[in-house]
Amino acid sequence: MPTNFSITRRTLGLGGAASLVGAQASAQIQSAQVPTPNFRVENGATLRVLRPVRFVQPDEEVFRANCARFAQATGVQVRVDFVGWEDINQQTAVTANTGAGPDVIIGFNEAPHVYADKVVEVTDVAEYLGAKYGGWKRLAERYGKRHGSNNWLALPFGASGGPLVWRKSAVNEAGFQSIPDDHASYLRLCQALRRINKPAGFALGNAVGDGNGFANWLVWSFGGRLVNDDGSVGINSPQTIQALEYLRELYATFVPGTLAWGDISNNRAYASNELFLTANGVSLYFALKNDPATRAIADDTEHSLLPKGVAETSPMAGLTLNAMVFRHSRFPNASKALLAFLMESEQYDPWLQANLGYWSQPLNAYNSSAVWQSDPKVSIFRDVMDTAFYNGYSGPITEGSAAANADYVMVQMCAAVASGQATPQAAAREAERRATRFFRRR
Repeated sequence: MPTNFSITRRTLGLGGAASLVGAQASAQIQSAQVPTPNFRVENGATLRVLRPVRFVQPDEEVFRANCARFAQATGVQVRVDFVGWEDINQQTAVTANTGAGPDVIIGFNEAPHVYADKVVEVTDVAEYLGAKYGGWKRLAERYGKRHGSNNWLALPFGASGGPLVWRKSAVNEAGFQSIPDDHASYLRLCQALRRINKPAGFALGNAVGDGNGFANWLVWSFGGRLVNDDGSVGINSPQTIQALEYLRELYATFVPGTLAWGDISNNRAYASNELFLTANGVSLYFALKNDPATRAIADDTEHSLLPKGVAETSPMAGLTLNAMVFRHSRFPNASKALLAFLMESEQYDPWLQANLGYWSQPLNAYNSSAVWQSDPKVSIFRDVMDTAFYNGYSGPITEGSAAANADYVMVQMCAAVASGQATPQAAAREAERRATRFFRRR
């Protein structure tokens, strides 16, 4: 017989790595008095979870510890496998197409929308958590809900922001006190950094986080978009052409090699004093801060939002962890119970704090987490999921927008112009052609 399990039935002491953040870690998180769901956890349930590998070591340690707490509370054993960022989409596709594999996959961004007919809706869990923890943030609702409905396909678990990371001494030496918000001044800053041999650099390779982040910012900051509001392909526009023409000038200021950069490349260049302005998650700052050999670089490092350009706010979309429960799972109730358990404050806030700001919360109550007061240079990451921008902006999130992003349509358009292989006009036409394949009516 299945057993009833209330997801807040027990509070167990954190052990191992999770204790690093302290026993009172979640004390400051405010929550509403909301009836706790009972999930009829299936008899004999065991779970396998697949998720992207950590960039900050405590991410994995505390995540595993929290899953162990769930096992202790419920008797449901949980196996967690971590895979490379470039591999998670492929393994999600294999799982969905074969109907076998992990019960839960914590993938990226729009993945649940690609496999909407293969996942279990988690509206009950999402509504409970939203009511208890102050509501879901804008980006979480965008990635979590099926377009045009209040039905949740997945539970957004957190997002990694990629603001500008820069050396204050270099920017000052280049004649600037801070990072400009307009395109013309930002270009002048990058040109000045190049002249003093302290250049900027941004990924133009097929990098899940950094490559997509830069390409999206470039196009959005000029008012362009991959998808129009009505769902039609909108990439071949005057705004995109203008962005790509700007890129030709901006790319000339970059440190060599950015066309081949993956998600770790700018970290290495920045830590080696080869790069002085880039965009990255907080992991770079903390890696520098925690190594005596690079502590001086961390002390000289600042974070800023990417320039707004013509947008009303800085056009950034956080790389979002999005948790799916697959229909092939024999234990969907146990899967939902696990996800709800992991997002309760007793588990989630220690995990959030252990990540040092690398992942930012999807629920408003966690704005008050102590991590956001732990270091002034980290506070900028608190509001990553408040953005109006998302992959596939500004149309509905569909299988097409997800496929175009996974195929690096925007990134490769930018790379073609930066490398001189295509004119802005030709690159925009090719991006339009490629994107249209994914948006054809089926």
